[in-house]
Amino acid sequence: MTSAPLPDQEYARLLALSHYEILDTPAEAAFDRATRLAAHLLRTPVAFINFVDQYRQWSKAVVGITDTHGPRSDSFCAWTILQDTPLVIEDAHLDPRFASNPFVTGEPHIHMYAGAPLIMPSGQCIGTICVTDHQPHPLTAADLAALQDLAAVVVNELELRLRTRRQDRELNAQTQQAEELRRTLDQARVLEGVTSLMDLELSPAEITLSAAGLLGEALASDYTGLMLFEGEVLRVEAAYVHPRLPPEAAALPKTLPQWPGSVTQSLRDLTQPLYLDDYSAHPNAVSAVVAAGIRQIAWLPLGTRNGVISLLMTVRLQDNAVPGWRSSDRALLEAAGRTVSSALDRRLVSDAAAEQIRRDPLTGSLNRRALEQDLQAWQQQGVIFSLAVLDLDGLKGVNDEEGHAQGDKVLQVFAGTLAIELGGLGRIYRIGGDEFIVLTNGLSEDELHELVDIALLAGKQVAPVRGISVGVAHSFEAEGTALIALADTRMYEVKRRRQTLRTAPLERAELRHRAQDLSSTLDA
Repeated sequence: MTSAPLPDQEYARLLALSHYEILDTPAEAAFDRATRLAAHLLRTPVAFINFVDQYRQWSKAVVGITDTHGPRSDSFCAWTILQDTPLVIEDAHLDPRFASNPFVTGEPHIHMYAGAPLIMPSGQCIGTICVTDHQPHPLTAADLAALQDLAAVVVNELELRLRTRRQDRELNAQTQQAEELRRTLDQARVLEGVTSLMDLELSPAEITLSAAGLLGEALASDYTGLMLFEGEVLRVEAAYVHPRLPPEAAALPKTLPQWPGSVTQSLRDLTQPLYLDDYSAHPNAVSAVVAAGIRQIAWLPLGTRNGVISLLMTVRLQDNAVPGWRSSDRALLEAAGRTVSSALDRRLVSDAAAEQIRRDPLTGSLNRRALEQDLQAWQQQGVIFSLAVLDLDGLKGVNDEEGHAQGDKVLQVFAGTLAIELGGLGRIYRIGGDEFIVLTNGLSEDELHELVDIALLAGKQVAPVRGISVGVAHSFEAEGTALIALADTRMYEVKRRRQTLRTAPLERAELRHRAQDLSSTLDA
């Protein structure tokens, strides 16, 4: 059996395949109908819509057989994508490329194969619609024309599906943003300066701190700051400090985490604004705060995002000209708080929608699209980094022996564990069936191998994969696809060495056995 060679523009073809977000998705009626129609029109018991990924063939729709997933090396369709016209194999047993193919010698016992390439508007061929029979099955020119027509239908369906998914994402994001905007319609008294912040290209932290700074002036505050509860850690960032605030009072917010019994520490679960006109009268008042001349304090909850609880805190001294928190102060503070919270929620919705299309639907890892974007960004920024290509060894055996669901669990556990272990020191991308890429600018090769081993051990708790092959390249060695190709080459060198080490003991044992047989023959 001969494996199909790679197309001339293989990397561009894989990017096109990734662009349509079709791999590892559930069955869809439109593709099932096209497959049934192909089997009916060409009078065959079996029909498929197959996509050729980097190392595998994956079926979107199937008629007449339950599973056609398999390695690309066994794929008939890997040959079909090399040409613009249908590929017809009248007798696979007589074709040296396929005579020993497992789909010929075993189920579904292919005798005749005919496949039409799925050629996208970009010119890239990402898969096929094909039919097979287990017995001789001559096809006419009309049959092949019908198969090509169905290929065009599938291409149109893929294009429509892509546009629909994009529109759905945009509509969902717009709907959520509209809901958030409606909540702000009753915010009657919001500073123009606070509102204008929402139109600027600022991060959530910059928006909040800038709004807090503007509110500090409008409320005649002596100090305004942002309190952030991250787990058990409390962090305080100053947004506005009046020049007349004494140094000892200005330094107090930084010491808040050291006061476990203070009013501030009890505000973690605050859902409504809290106003104190006389802080000293509160049972949990801290004497050092009272001694610093602080009298009025207001806390405004801004919500929880990504596990971080945010509160706005504003303070007035004992001799402040405003004796207490007036209704106008409260209306302004709360309206501004709603505006800031709404802006932050809209930003999260927008960021989540943008992030969703960068994720692999099976493992939650970043996908090939994200890799291309991040790789380009890191190189443009001049970041010195390492790129590692990872290939799980033995996953096909798990799929064959325990089923694809178990193989999927291995991928999910491995990818999830590695992402946790990498933390902020790297990013993991799934670029193929069992192949991943890691970008890191904070780990040595030894440290990376250690984290990969931990993730592999986690995966082995699900099913007995053999191991993992890792190839590492560095940003100063190459750029873009050349850098990926270099790491990929090194990964395959590691894989070959591992295979040699596994097979060498068996070969030595076979030689010893033959020597013993020869000796016995001579003695006889």
